[in-house]
Amino acid sequence: MSKKEDIIEEQTVNEQENAQIEDNQEVEVEIVKEELTSEEIIQAEKDKFLRLFAEFENYKKRTSKERIELFKTAGQELMTSLLPVVDDFERALAHIEEDTEAEEVRKGVLLIYQKLYNTLEQKGLSKIETKQGDVFNAEFHEAITQIPAPTEDLKGKIIDCVESGYQLGTKIIRYPKVIIGQ
Repeated sequence: MSKKEDIIEEQTVNEQENAQIEDNQEVEVEIVKEELTSEEIIQAEKDKFLRLFAEFENYKKRTSKERIELFKTAGQELMTSLLPVVDDFERALAHIEEDTEAEEVRKGVLLIYQKLYNTLEQKGLSKIETKQGDVFNAEFHEAITQIPAPTEDLKGKIIDCVESGYQLGTKIIRYPKVIIGQ
């Protein structure tokens, strides 16, 4: 072989060796990239796990709170259906108090009313106190009518409470029906 061919062959071998070295470096870079990718995947999975765990904890808290609220208001339908009976007792007591001859009947009706009302209170029912002169609040009162205010200071305030309001726990099950001054 001639020198020229030897030089060309040597250059070709050098080029092939350089190509192999570059390929090896690329493979090492790819391996490093795969390792970083694996670490990133692990980190992403940890993050996903933590988020899922937090979401599950929030779900448990929310369902627990809903269950407690359900138990508190489980008797709402029964309570609502008994409210007219309580109203009738209150009307009967108001009417009997006017009659002085029916003292024994009044005591009996009062005893039954108190027993019923105390039982309802034990189950979480409470009366919403509304009196004349209170400021009307649409969130807690239901205005059934407006009349001219008897005095200037009763304008926009409650003149009379026609029907009492009740709440079961913190939930209002019947709004007080009121008359407000204009």
